[in-house]
Amino acid sequence: MINVVVVDDSAFMRKAISTMLQKDPGIKVVATARDGEEGLRVIRKHNPDVVTLDIEMPKMDGLTALRHIMMEMPRPVLMVSSLTTEGAEATLKAMDLGAVDFIPKQLSKVSLDIVKIENDLISKVKSVARRKMRPVPRLRTAAAARKPAVPVRTPRGRAKRDVVVIGVSTGGPPAVQKILSSLPKDFPAGIVIAQHMPKAFTGPFANRLNGVSQIKVKEAETGDRLLPGHAFVAPGGSHLVIDQKVSRIDLVVTPEPKEALYKPSANVLVSSVAKAVGRRALGVILTGMGNDGRDGIRELKSKGGRAIAQSDSSCVVYGMPKAIVDDGLADEIVDIDDMANAIINNLYL
Repeated sequence: MINVVVVDDSAFMRKAISTMLQKDPGIKVVATARDGEEGLRVIRKHNPDVVTLDIEMPKMDGLTALRHIMMEMPRPVLMVSSLTTEGAEATLKAMDLGAVDFIPKQLSKVSLDIVKIENDLISKVKSVARRKMRPVPRLRTAAAARKPAVPVRTPRGRAKRDVVVIGVSTGGPPAVQKILSSLPKDFPAGIVIAQHMPKAFTGPFANRLNGVSQIKVKEAETGDRLLPGHAFVAPGGSHLVIDQKVSRIDLVVTPEPKEALYKPSANVLVSSVAKAVGRRALGVILTGMGNDGRDGIRELKSKGGRAIAQSDSSCVVYGMPKAIVDDGLADEIVDIDDMANAIINNLYL
């Protein structure tokens, strides 16, 4: 049985989240709380496997409560966030502080349409429940974060691969930030990223990455050109593909395929990279639920490209990487702390 504590200042939200979670026979909401202070008390009392935590609350807000949780009694925490720029920035801050992921709540002028998140909520709680969490160390300053987190050297000679494509989902923002903030300014390839995120989140996410990285990072737009030392985040709600021209690689944002389970889809992006540049590409599959990216990586490998999977021990959810490992598609399995070095080395293989 997975025990959960729900912390939210809205009685409706506490009831809605509790009701949805307990539709699954393997989940039990053992307590709820109205603010961060009460939340800390009930977490200490009930020692739950997972906490869902609102951000904006009276007395003690969610970010302050999260700091205490991760320092005193670390465990998987899912933030419940509004789909606004402010909500996105606060949620990304929460993930820096140790939250494993977030659940977006759908806001409208009339009512709170929370039912739409039911399946996602249950899946994420079940996926993160058994993860061992460690106390989160003090964060580096923005200035310090611009320096590589690990010693990364670019080998001499010309890289054989000039495109890196990253597919990532649950627990992804800190993983992507760790990689990009560790890459040198002269990184010899362009990077495209499909992170499962709502539309309101991908712009702030790209801006945050740009602020802590030596390479340039932005949310992708149709007409952008993929260049070495530049990274592009696929916009939420759309797909990103690349288009190889005679002397350049263009980026295209598209609604197609509309039937894709995820928007952006790692499969769609990796497949487009496989078709456009083939053996010149390196595919990287990071933490996340499901198997998005597996079919694209299979196509990429058939064209002579290489693939890296994040290790089970360093994933929040070992789903997407496991899918390519189990199918024998991963050339390397790498801890997230070593991923930046592994990416650079694989560009020359």
